[in-house]
Amino acid sequence: MTTTTFTKSVRRTTIALLAAATLTALPLTGAGAGGGAGATAVATEQRHDGTWHDGTWRGAWATSPQYPTAPFGPNWSQQGFSNHTVRQVVRVTTGGTRARIELSNRYGTKPLRITGATVARTDKDASVKAGSVRQLSFGKGRSVTIPAGASTYSDGVPFTVGALESLTVTLYLAEETGPATFHTFSSATSYRADGDHRSDRDGTAFTEAGDSWYYLSGVEVSGGQAPRRDGVVTFGDSITDGVGSGPNANNRYPDELAERFAAAGKPRGVVNHGIAGNQVTNDWAWAGEKGVERFKKDVLTEPNVRTVIVLEGINDIGGSGRSAPGQPTTPEVSVEQIVEGHRELIRQAHAKGIRIVGATLTPIKGSFYDTPANEAKRDAVNHWIRTSGAYDAVVDFDRVVADPADPDRMLPAYDSGDHLHPGDAGYRAMAQALDLDTL
Repeated sequence: MTTTTFTKSVRRTTIALLAAATLTALPLTGAGAGGGAGATAVATEQRHDGTWHDGTWRGAWATSPQYPTAPFGPNWSQQGFSNHTVRQVVRVTTGGTRARIELSNRYGTKPLRITGATVARTDKDASVKAGSVRQLSFGKGRSVTIPAGASTYSDGVPFTVGALESLTVTLYLAEETGPATFHTFSSATSYRADGDHRSDRDGTAFTEAGDSWYYLSGVEVSGGQAPRRDGVVTFGDSITDGVGSGPNANNRYPDELAERFAAAGKPRGVVNHGIAGNQVTNDWAWAGEKGVERFKKDVLTEPNVRTVIVLEGINDIGGSGRSAPGQPTTPEVSVEQIVEGHRELIRQAHAKGIRIVGATLTPIKGSFYDTPANEAKRDAVNHWIRTSGAYDAVVDFDRVVADPADPDRMLPAYDSGDHLHPGDAGYRAMAQALDLDTL
């Protein structure tokens, strides 16, 4: 099945429509037993413990796993893979001399076997640079089985990489995977080929393309500098995820923030844990577990994090009390519930010694979410973020991207076109508003 390419405007509209329409419970999966023979390792739930994270690893790129679904049209998550090679391009935010990847089967219904994997330097599209392909191992074997509900790391491989360099991760999936844990909105092209092409330099075998990430949930680096706790995690919904930014351009606001660190001569790991449509208070089958739950899995498990930036709540507001044909009505979410959700995120961060920065919710006037009641809620939540003192620091994204002549509306130059999501210029302005010393 070839993934259909949708225009950015259609995808943004669909995100808004779905976020205001459908609430369903997320299926629960447990860690099942998985196995393999010979050189096949078996992954366990030992993520980010003292063995796996000895203080030397730094998050260089990340994305949040999601349940298999197709809210924007066809993708490969629900069907999964069988004798396929999947090639995915990511840009790391900090460099090192060793690298490893994280793979997630969080929402799989059965053990996932990765037959083999490679990392290489990106050339163009699905091709990689000659001589750069490195085979990855898992517990010294080339294959690994990841139980349902679990994730694993590859072994570290010598691989010198610089900040803001693009890497290509290739997975060969020989056996039928079943529905695939993935990340819906990537703003980046992924590629698929029939058969085993994990070591190919050119991309001619990769005849199918899509715009989601599959199984790959992190890239970490070590070496190249003395270990220090300086990582930044950006946490939120579609505006953190980068909806409205240009494809394959790395213009999401976290990307722009990483570029600022690099330009200052002090590159730091900036990882993106935004999910389009995500809420603080409610689970969404197509948009991830509620923020207060997934924060534990997505943020608190990242290595050497100093600061997290939270920008979330607009979908709680816009989705309140909405319903769609054949779907249950979304619960009404009050300002008090959103505030309590933010307080819970603050408690979780502080319990791990992580600094937490609150971001105000950006304008919605003219968007699908625009109603007097929703605007009143947004104003109230923003007032609390600005004045409560609950966060260690505040970044006022609302005022950064607002039109001075109409502060409830996004400045046209910053608007992607749907009056809800910024475009590239808006995301750049958001990143510029962040105080690097505060982070």
